[in-house]
Amino acid sequence: MTCAIETLNTLLANGQGEGRVWLVGAGPGDVELLTVKALRLLHQAEVVVYDRLVSEAVMAEVPASAICIDVGKQPGRHGLKQGEINQLLADLARGGREVVRLKGGDPFIFGRGGEELAFLQQAQVRCEVVPGITAAVGCAAASTIPLTHRDCAQSLRLITGHGKLGEPRLAEQALSDPRETLVFYMGLRWSASIAEQLQRQGRAGETPVAIIENGTRADQRVLITTLAALAETVAQQQPVSPSLLIVGEVVRYAAAAQPAAAAAQA
Repeated sequence: MTCAIETLNTLLANGQGEGRVWLVGAGPGDVELLTVKALRLLHQAEVVVYDRLVSEAVMAEVPASAICIDVGKQPGRHGLKQGEINQLLADLARGGREVVRLKGGDPFIFGRGGEELAFLQQAQVRCEVVPGITAAVGCAAASTIPLTHRDCAQSLRLITGHGKLGEPRLAEQALSDPRETLVFYMGLRWSASIAEQLQRQGRAGETPVAIIENGTRADQRVLITTLAALAETVAQQQPVSPSLLIVGEVVRYAAAAQPAAAAAQA
């Protein structure tokens, strides 16, 4: 059940002993992509502290007896601040609770898992990490896009599409190599700026781009466009979060994708 403030206060007050926090990666959404270890921990969960990007299918694996605490962040609504989440995890564990901290994708790839681990270590709270399939890997595979390919992509770069203060500032000249695949997490809002910066740094306007909405889930949608047309495609097709941007020649292998122009006519 989802935890109300009153229930949470009781939970913190009544606990005793030494607990533990598990930082668990929930993967990109498809419940069958959970690791065996993650699934076992969910089935045994006493308390689950989860993020917005954890899918309903994954949350359905949590037993009804578990206390579920939603700390998800949304644009314009952050709920608990990161420092408050860190403290909540420590307090629950100090109260003797076995806590599953459930994060979309992998905890250590743009999931703030490193911040939470460092806080818990400093607080001398036991913490273990269970990796998950990160969105770049899961969404690319579900869209038949090889992130690397001997013919056109010899390297891969994972990039946050949302800077700490909002609009990202991409490193000058570092992203111009056409043989490198770029994957932007949380880049939908700033897609026009990302496209403009990449072209200014030397990426060709005709470079293919995939927008993968709800990757690996039943309602996955894949749009194929170019850097030059990315802003227009986002405006016309209005993909929603979570969406991933893949930039590079490997996007041409997305056989199951629907070109944005065709989608607009559907």
